[in-house]
This record gives sequence, C-alpha cells and structure tokens, in this order.
Amino acid sequence: MADKSAQERTEEATPKRREDSRKKGQVPRSKELNTFTSLIAGGATMLVFGPQVVDKLNELLIKGLSFGHEEAFSDVFVSLQMSNAIVIFIVLLAPVLIVTMLAAMISPISLGGLVFSASLVMPKMERISPIKGIERIFSSKSLLELVKAITKFVLVASVTILVISMVLDQILILSLLPITVALSQAGDLVIWCFFGFSAVLVIVVIMDVPYQLWDYSRQIRMTRQEVKDEMKETEGRPEVKSEIRDRQQQAARQRMMTDVPTADVVITNPTHFAVALRYDRHGSGAPTVVAKGRDLVATRIRELAVEHNVVIFSAPPLARALFVSTDINAEIPANLFLAVAQVLAYVFQLQEFRPTQGKRPKPPDDLSVPQDYLNHPMFGAHS
Repeated sequence: MADKSAQERTEEATPKRREDSRKKGQVPRSKELNTFTSLIAGGATMLVFGPQVVDKLNELLIKGLSFGHEEAFSDVFVSLQMSNAIVIFIVLLAPVLIVTMLAAMISPISLGGLVFSASLVMPKMERISPIKGIERIFSSKSLLELVKAITKFVLVASVTILVISMVLDQILILSLLPITVALSQAGDLVIWCFFGFSAVLVIVVIMDVPYQLWDYSRQIRMTRQEVKDEMKETEGRPEVKSEIRDRQQQAARQRMMTDVPTADVVITNPTHFAVALRYDRHGSGAPTVVAKGRDLVATRIRELAVEHNVVIFSAPPLARALFVSTDINAEIPANLFLAVAQVLAYVFQLQEFRPTQGKRPKPPDDLSVPQDYLNHPMFGAHS
C-alpha cells in the first residue's frame, strides 16, 4: 500500500509537463462548448440575414412555380431552373455556414489554445485494440458522456415541447396566410425556436467546461518521483545550468548597478577593481558594500558614479582588500574599519566643502590595510 500511494499522482503538473502535453495534442476540450458556440453563431447569423433569406426564398419560389406548358416539358428549362435554384440556395446559406465554421474553429482555441500535433494523426495500436476499446466503453469517461447525452436529450425534449406548445397557434395560422407572409413568419418562428433550443445547452456547457479543465489537470498530474526526476533532468543539463547561472549573474549585476547611485564613495584600484560603499551616519552599523566588480564591471561602476556625482577615491590596496573580503550588501570587516573611516571622513568633508572656505580637504595618504589581503592570489596579475 505504501508503494502504491507513493506512486499516486498528487502533484500539480509543472510548466514543462504542460508544454510536453500540448506538444502531444493533449489540451482541455469541450464538445458541448463547441456545439453551443456553433449553434448560437448560426442562429445569430440567421437573425441578421434572415429577412434577406426569406425575401430571396419568396422570389425563388415565385420564379420556380411560374412557367408555361411548354417550359414544363423542356429539359433545358427544368435543368436551368434547378441549377439556378441550387446556386441561389448555396449563396443564401453561405454566411451561416461560414460563421458556423469559424465559431467551431475559435471555440476550441478559447479553451485549450491552438495546437498542431502530428502524434494525433499517427496510427496507434490501442485505437484498434478490442481490449482497449472495451475499456473505453466501460470507463468513467464514457459513463459521463452517456449522462451528458441523456441530460441533453431530456432538456432539449422538454424545451421543444414547451416551445411548440407556446407557438402552436401561430404555426396553425400559417396555413391561412399568404405564402410570402407565411414564409416570413415561419422564418421568425424557426429562428427564435432555434435560440430556445440552443439556450438549453448553456446548462450543459456550465457543467462540462469546468469538468474538462479539472479532468485535464488530473490527467497530467505527476507523482513526486516524476517531479524530482524532471528537476534533475532539467537542472542537470550543462547548458541549462549555464543559462541559469548567467541569468542569476545578470540579475545580480542589474540590482547591484541600481545601488551605485546610492553609494557615498567608490574606491578603485584604480582601473581593475571598484567597490562602492554606503554608510548610514545616523545608524549603528558599519559601512556596507553595495556594489563591486572587476575590469568591465568596475568600469561601469565608475561610469555610474560619475553620472550621479558619487565620489571616486583611488586606493588600490584598500580596493583590493574590500573586493576579496566583503560580499555585496554585507558590512566591511572590523580590520578595515580604520582605513574606510579615513576615506569616508575625507568624502564627507569634501561634500561639505565650499570654495569660499579656503583650503580644500586633503585626501588620506596612509591607509592601514592588513597584509593578508594584499597577498591574495587573485592580485598576482593586478598588482
């Protein structure tokens, strides 16, 4: 029992599983929605073009019944009349057919999207297997389809009886009216009866669409082992790992660059390394590294510092020590407090300095940096 429960599909499908199922043509579909949409679209088209259709049918009927004795026995005349009647009839029905076909195509797309899959047309043995066929006949899905068919029949039959009883008098009166008037009223009755029958399917659609979405989600659910295997397969690929790492680094660089304008000072190597520091004079914490980089990244940090009037201070030993000792958004180590404090004191004096005050503040020239940082192997080529 434990093994069986472990293999139950209890996990929601991952985006990859959903994409794979789409490639196989497995998407939610509702036949009831397609039928309802097609019927409503056809009825609406008949409502719009109905008067023109009735007028043309009247004209066609009059012409078809207006001929002499000789024409009645003429093969050419009869063939010509029949061909003209067929062409006119096709033209009259064309808008209804076109709109109905478009509705039948758009309706599935609105629910499950547009899918083209060669696997749907490929022959499969299970489709012709008698055993599989029997299983499909007695499956829960077939039982549901039977319930839906019975429900539709009961609903449509009930509405048919109700509608016919409501318009029965009007139908009987049609035989007493002139042919043109009778055709017009008959067309109106047919259209509105058609809408009445179609509206019944709303109940079936409301029940079927949520069920199809739920059933689709149930069918593509995964076991926990499948989720783990997919994660291993996806994340285990070198190209995927490389892409994830590149995206993470790019996102980190973008976040880091947005913090450069908030820095108080950028300490540089001066060309190979750059470290941006921010210090809250009203807080109790140590200065924080908000951005750091080497080579091209360092160049971009310096450019942003110039654009936003952030002080750039050249101190190669201190820049290298900060680069190797402190991560981004972390406070500097205690053994660099004194050197950084000297730089920040100079920066704050420089920010408050005015030319009218006389002598410009002097930058610190003797910064104490532990030798351990300077002997780091990273700085062999950038000493």
